[in-house]
Amino acid sequence: MSNTKVLPLLEPEDTVPCCPPLNERPLTEEEAVRTAAMFKALGDPVRLRLFSSVASHEGGEACVCDISDVGVSQPTVSHHLKKLKEAGLLTSERRGTWVYYRVEPSVIAAMGQLLRP
Repeated sequence: MSNTKVLPLLEPEDTVPCCPPLNERPLTEEEAVRTAAMFKALGDPVRLRLFSSVASHEGGEACVCDISDVGVSQPTVSHHLKKLKEAGLLTSERRGTWVYYRVEPSVIAAMGQLLRP
């Protein structure tokens, strides 16, 4: 029996973006700090690959054992996943000896809202 829980997909109108679209108004200092942290975390090629692997993985979550083949050592993978979690881009859950990661539910939609024309 599986303990896997299917999370509902959020429609763009159901998400709360971190900030208004960039062409709507200037960001506040707090919005800019929060948004910069997300983009800084994704600014590293290894982190971007890990984030993409989790986001595109079947079921919307991935075991660290399934996504660690990004050309760096396992401790480095763990470091990068920690940075993605600190930026609010991923959540994790330990199941036995493995850790499963998933993209924070509204992150992709919120980032898309921020960059929409």
